[in-house]
Amino acid sequence: MNTIRVPAYVNNVEASVRAALTEDLGSAGDHTARLTPDHPAQARVICREPAVICGRPWVDEVFRQLDPEIAVDWQVGEGERVVADQVLFTLAGPARALLTGERSALNFLQTLSGTATTVARYVEAVAGTGCAIADTRKTLPGLRNAQKYAVLMGGGVNHRIGLYDGILIKENHIAAAGGIAAALAAARALNAGVPLMTEAEDLDEVRAALAENVDLLLVDELPDAEIREAVRLTRAHRAAGGKTVIEYSGGANLDNIRRLAETGVDRISVGGITKHLRAIDLSMRFV
Repeated sequence: MNTIRVPAYVNNVEASVRAALTEDLGSAGDHTARLTPDHPAQARVICREPAVICGRPWVDEVFRQLDPEIAVDWQVGEGERVVADQVLFTLAGPARALLTGERSALNFLQTLSGTATTVARYVEAVAGTGCAIADTRKTLPGLRNAQKYAVLMGGGVNHRIGLYDGILIKENHIAAAGGIAAALAAARALNAGVPLMTEAEDLDEVRAALAENVDLLLVDELPDAEIREAVRLTRAHRAAGGKTVIEYSGGANLDNIRRLAETGVDRISVGGITKHLRAIDLSMRFV
């Protein structure tokens, strides 16, 4: 079973779980669970479809907060692929606490596994091209760090985490600044100590970005021929000592992702892997 390596930016598991439990329990608690005797009980959680599993730290924290005596015994590793009807983990502890934690734990697990599973499909679609699949900031409010982590579990890579850890100059910034050169100059003047990234909507903007040796160049919905030319320019720039990574952004989906990857870009960002979410089908059953 693989070891869980949670990135440093995922520092809010405890707070996220507390918020989820508060949302579910309110100030009155679980009235329904009180209908059952609070005897020792066992349960198992089953995945009803093929999936990439993600969310173990959140599940563990749900039951830890409800009752530290609950034993969670995982049968699969984080990021592991499972088949339909596979047991993911078993639980042992007071019946009421198991019932109370069921929905919050499964909500985290089904959501993050859904993200990881979708990312894995995209990664498989570009296999062999050398292109990576990257996320965006189009995430569920309050679950950004968790979903970014799920992207890694699915085999993708993270873009910037938020507005604080990178400068990304987009179309509106360029227009407001009076051109890409002015926008890049203003960004350099900030001396923010974070990666500098910019979109480019034509080859002139590509050349301007490369002249500034930006960390990341995003070609935004260009025709394939122009993407290939942008890739050629970027590779020549790197061969001469530059550092720029080239990424395609805008409109990527499973129908066109392979074609886009074959243009030679280093990575493709896909908003749909975190915003067009379909949760994985899970169920908990008492033994």
